[in-house]
Amino acid sequence: MSGPTRPGFDVSPPIGRTLVRLGLALALLYTGLGLGVGYWQVLDAEALTTNPLDPLVVQEREAPRGRILDARGVVLADTVDGVRHYRDANLANVIGYSSRRFGSAGLEQTYDAELIGLATGSPTADMFRKFQRERFQPQMLHLSIDARLQDLGAKLLGKQRGAIVAMEPATGRILAFVSTPTYDPNAVVDPARDQATMEGLQGDKAAPLLDRPAQGRYVPGSVFKLVTGMAALETGAVTPETTYPTQPEEETTGYLVGGFRVQDGHHPFTDDTVLDFSRAVQVSCNIYFAHTAVALGGAALRSFADRAGFGARIPFELPTAASQVTGGATGPNGGFRDVVEVANAGYGQAQVLATPLQMALVADAVANGGEIMQPRLVDAIESADGAMHRLPDQSLGRIASASTTSIMRDAMVQAVQSAWGRRFAGEAKVPGVTTAGKSGTAELGPGQQPHSWFAGFAPADNPKIVIAVIVEHGGFGSVRAVPLAGDLMTYYLKTILGG
Repeated sequence: MSGPTRPGFDVSPPIGRTLVRLGLALALLYTGLGLGVGYWQVLDAEALTTNPLDPLVVQEREAPRGRILDARGVVLADTVDGVRHYRDANLANVIGYSSRRFGSAGLEQTYDAELIGLATGSPTADMFRKFQRERFQPQMLHLSIDARLQDLGAKLLGKQRGAIVAMEPATGRILAFVSTPTYDPNAVVDPARDQATMEGLQGDKAAPLLDRPAQGRYVPGSVFKLVTGMAALETGAVTPETTYPTQPEEETTGYLVGGFRVQDGHHPFTDDTVLDFSRAVQVSCNIYFAHTAVALGGAALRSFADRAGFGARIPFELPTAASQVTGGATGPNGGFRDVVEVANAGYGQAQVLATPLQMALVADAVANGGEIMQPRLVDAIESADGAMHRLPDQSLGRIASASTTSIMRDAMVQAVQSAWGRRFAGEAKVPGVTTAGKSGTAELGPGQQPHSWFAGFAPADNPKIVIAVIVEHGGFGSVRAVPLAGDLMTYYLKTILGG
């Protein structure tokens, strides 16, 4: 018999029931621990091994880093006595830097885990990386850029601010990605001068830290006529035979639309000629493309531009800024506030802003039969054991039909090679090679020199290089961007490819 209980105290439960409860609690505890360990060690292992807040990952700034090489194997970045060393400043906007004080930028940041060997591209290998004796196994990056073309682009831009994007049209491989002014990455990573260097760069009004090809947003001027033209051809708003009978008179009086007069008058030699599509491209007629934009409509222009990449950040290994075709007003007209904005956007003014990378992709669509390839800077990642992981070519989609791009390509050839076109873009022609292109003069505010633009490709019938060039405040497109692009395309085709 059990003894009497004291008031306020419960009778102790049988020992068997207590052991069952304890066993269940321990089972739940160990099950939870097991699930947690399994999740962190297996399912989320990759995120842990690359997390910059992980104490082990903090060691990466002291870890050896793999080399970065150009398309020919020229060493662009290496580690010397524990400090990163860079070939020169011409690729600073692409490679960036890896600094103990400031962290990393550019490809040094994008491929940080690969360069120190925390990520290999193999999910299985990365999952078990932390269990290996040698956790850091530096890998090398093989870039698509040819340092010779990059150096020539930087030399041609000189002390002027500007950007150059050259790419292989069928693959999206970036051949040159020039930004001026640039900076010395070796000074940024040198402990003896890194702080003063960074402070100077951040306070520099010329913005040398800005990656102009990917993040500089500029009024595109007449190179945007490639977008308007393809959009109008694709929708049927115009055909190659389309003319506007009032256009010759409006070269003098202006095209009155919504109470605003669109002015032109930079090709008086056409006199009273009524221009068709090709001739309008050749002489870069603002009146023609203002009419075309109005006939097309703001919604259709915006829709096509968005398909070409405007309105969103371009998928790329470096940060990109979104280009825009309008300021984004509300309403049914594609974000355009009125028909005046639509008309002016048709020839690349109004609220249109574009990055050089964006305009290179527009030219790529023409060169590539309507398909835009995703741009990329890295061809392959080489592991410590010599295995090569090659990055695949990827398409961003088709924005126009082959017939549309064929018409546009032929007009761009005439814009470079015809008697009329040579006045504006003739110096872009590669000797002995059919060349396609479009010059641009982007008007800015009162008292400011316009931006000088060119976008094009060569050979026109079998494109090997697409190029977009902007020289900030460089004047007419024919003055700076056109000859610069011609020199680069000639060097690439004649010297680098040898054909």
